Amino acid sequence: MARTLLVAGTASHVGKSTVVTGLCRRLSRNGISVAPYKAQNMSNNARAVVTPSGEWGEIGVSQYVQARAANVPPTTDMNPILLKPRGDGESQLVVHGEAIGHYDAGTYYDEHWERARKAAIESYERLAEEHDLIIAEGAGSIAEINLHDRDLANVETAEFADASILLLGDIERGGVFASLYGTLELMPDDLRKRVRGCVITKFRGDITLLDSGIEELERRTGVPVVGVLPYDDPGLPEEDSLSLPSDDESAVLGDEDGVPPAEAVTIGVPRLPHIANFTDLEPLARVPGVHVVYVPPRSKLTGIDAVVIPGTKNTVDDLLALRNAGFDDALDGFSGPIIGICGGYQMLGERITNAAIEGTGERNTVRGFGLLPVETKFSHEKQVRQATVAATGTGPIDGVTGAVSGFEIHMGRTTYLSSLDRPLGNRSAATELVLGTYLHGLFENESICTAFLDSTSQTIDDGCPSSLEGTSNSPYTEAADLVRQIDLPWIHSEINSC
Repeated sequence: MARTLLVAGTASHVGKSTVVTGLCRRLSRNGISVAPYKAQNMSNNARAVVTPSGEWGEIGVSQYVQARAANVPPTTDMNPILLKPRGDGESQLVVHGEAIGHYDAGTYYDEHWERARKAAIESYERLAEEHDLIIAEGAGSIAEINLHDRDLANVETAEFADASILLLGDIERGGVFASLYGTLELMPDDLRKRVRGCVITKFRGDITLLDSGIEELERRTGVPVVGVLPYDDPGLPEEDSLSLPSDDESAVLGDEDGVPPAEAVTIGVPRLPHIANFTDLEPLARVPGVHVVYVPPRSKLTGIDAVVIPGTKNTVDDLLALRNAGFDDALDGFSGPIIGICGGYQMLGERITNAAIEGTGERNTVRGFGLLPVETKFSHEKQVRQATVAATGTGPIDGVTGAVSGFEIHMGRTTYLSSLDRPLGNRSAATELVLGTYLHGLFENESICTAFLDSTSQTIDDGCPSSLEGTSNSPYTEAADLVRQIDLPWIHSEINSC
């Protein structure tokens, strides 16, 4: 049976996902069979992976990335419970990769909590039978005393996995010593005894300035500080929309390359209220000379070379929000290439029927942007699968041929209202300047990424990166280098003692 390390935090966004990813890569390089695990995650950025029964299911993108870092196939056991927020206090509950329904927090905890806990234990036990070490990621703060009786990702995982705990505190937020001390004081006694060390993340400056604080924290708590990690961004995919601007602000990704905006290829992305799988845009943002600009729905698309409408957890409501803000008029007057992915594809069509199934209103039919002669009909059935298609590039991906890979996670079926090009098979529709597709991960295909950028009015010097892997400075390698300062000799001794 595997040993387990739970990477917990004093709060959300203290670096848990990055540390788990880095440890997975670092320890797998040392010959340890390691697997990531997060009992319960909340994210609308998901990937299609294999379920225990051999079907396709979905997990949070962070566990997918962590599995890749650990050099093991990603499965739904690595994230058995996924909650996908859809607004109005509801989330879609996904168990072992399968969507169960939409519930508010009260209903989830009253009616589905025991099922979720049972699924989490089942998944953990399967992973533990196959690997030497499980690196589990906690959620939020491990010291939420109002949630200790139902904290699946932290308290429950620590107990059923008999886990050692690594506690992270973010110095960028200020008050890191108080956060670590307060968290340790508020943890249940049995969990407090499991803490093997604290890690301070996102530090800038002279590390010796922390010496007296570290010494006093260790004296008061008896818990050693086993690492101080510098402020750095390895470039891993983001897990949730908190990393994006609000829907009335603009933000630019990929502008750190020093290329002036006038010389860059500028990709405009509407900031949808219920945006999902926006990690689809990250391969574009990594290309030198490409700026991905998240624009508010009221944007006039001035200075934009191409538009990508991303996925959404609520296509109908986001479509109505864009139209109310005048984004449909902006699209009508836009002369560059446009790509819609998943929910964005559905918006580009003539209409959506059975709309009340997916939206929060009672409308049965909602008019689309009318840029593609297709119609989408919603049902309760959800499509989840990986796919490889033979591309016959036209429109914004003109010239692309050969195999193109990605994955589908969507509700609704799209039918064609007239004859038109299908450059990615029946998962797509295209005109000269507009492409719609259900294929997430589209720009991870180097040929698609390059062709799309070539379809704009600008030019770039460097091509698109083929993947997160394959280079000495890949995000996985960068994450492993970031966590190399964490002192973990006890992990090896615990594994050897099994």
